[in-house]
Amino acid sequence: MKKRFLMLSCILFLVSFQLAIAQGSPDYSGGLKVKFNDDGSKYLRLISWAQVQGTYNDNVSDNTSRLNFNLRRARILMFAQINEKFMILTHFGLNSLNSSTLSPVGKGDGAQLFFHDVWVQYNLSKNLSVGGGLHYFNGISRLNNQSTLNMLTLDNNRQSWATIGLSDQFARHIGVFAKGKFGKLQYRVAINDAITNGLDTRSPEAGGPAVYGGKRILGSRDAGKAYAGYFDFQFLDQESNFLPFKVGSYLGGKKVFNVGAGFFLHPSGSVLMDLQGNLQAQDVSIFAIDAFYDTPLGDDGSALTAYVTYQSNDYGKNYLYSAYGTGSMVYGHAGYVIAGDKTKTRYQPYISYATNSYDATNDNRNVFGIGTNIYMSGHNSKITVEYKKEKFGSTDNGTFTVQAMIYL
Repeated sequence: MKKRFLMLSCILFLVSFQLAIAQGSPDYSGGLKVKFNDDGSKYLRLISWAQVQGTYNDNVSDNTSRLNFNLRRARILMFAQINEKFMILTHFGLNSLNSSTLSPVGKGDGAQLFFHDVWVQYNLSKNLSVGGGLHYFNGISRLNNQSTLNMLTLDNNRQSWATIGLSDQFARHIGVFAKGKFGKLQYRVAINDAITNGLDTRSPEAGGPAVYGGKRILGSRDAGKAYAGYFDFQFLDQESNFLPFKVGSYLGGKKVFNVGAGFFLHPSGSVLMDLQGNLQAQDVSIFAIDAFYDTPLGDDGSALTAYVTYQSNDYGKNYLYSAYGTGSMVYGHAGYVIAGDKTKTRYQPYISYATNSYDATNDNRNVFGIGTNIYMSGHNSKITVEYKKEKFGSTDNGTFTVQAMIYL
């Protein structure tokens, strides 16, 4: 175990040394864009990114490898318009391809590409757009709308993607949405079909906890629709809401202070069985408030990013499944870009902390993370190093991860 940890640490040191003397490329111009007319109002834009990880886990069984490699994300996103009134977006790829999900000839479920987003959008005015499809205009919080291109931490706080696989497909629903702004207030609202075959495949038991399977058990008439919205007031620089993906850190490129609130409602989303064996519908309701701050700290390239949220989760009586449960969550993170030449490698140490309480147990899930982003060319080329410690009941797990990401 010590030899493997030392080997991974040496690799990290060598990579960091190379990055320390590398030059950045600050002239990234927004990806590949194919213009169909002279002024660029008719276009097709392509973005591609990959995230590759090496992970060392300090709490595994004796016959399990502690050091593993993972293709965390491989994605292609493209969107196009022939005038400013409408647009189509398509986003496909795969997640978490590793030795357990690889297949001999690439035909297994884990190796397959699938659509993350496909939606059409109609711009009714400068400040109002409507659309529909498989979309990411989510409610609840900023982190439930997080982009995977520019996160401050290694990955998103899992509990903030509060319905992933329970009512949606990888944090996306099929439905209709509206988005826009009133002055400094941005909004997004959606009405969606809930997934029928979610991850929670349990059957309700007499006197037992709720099961998130309302549509599967009760039918689409009773539990078919889910409703979501997120609203944030932007006090300083205004963020773009052209796409739904929220930026994790601007590295001081903007001065942003937002306060937001959001919700997710799924009537009869969960099911409870009483002691007499009768089924009872339980509404799923999730609410959150949050604040996001990102600012340069001077002319020396230093910058601060901070985020905090409180989230109230009601999945039904005593619900607890995987990382999700009826109760509450407090989460926050903060990062500091160390002063330096913006055309060279930059460093951003950060910390994160989450505490989750559940009605079904007296134990809290506490997750602490500490890491550093090493930017060669902003978020377009970076290495992230993170140690995360999670404690919940008998689980006491520490994970050290090195991730390389490039997006173009």
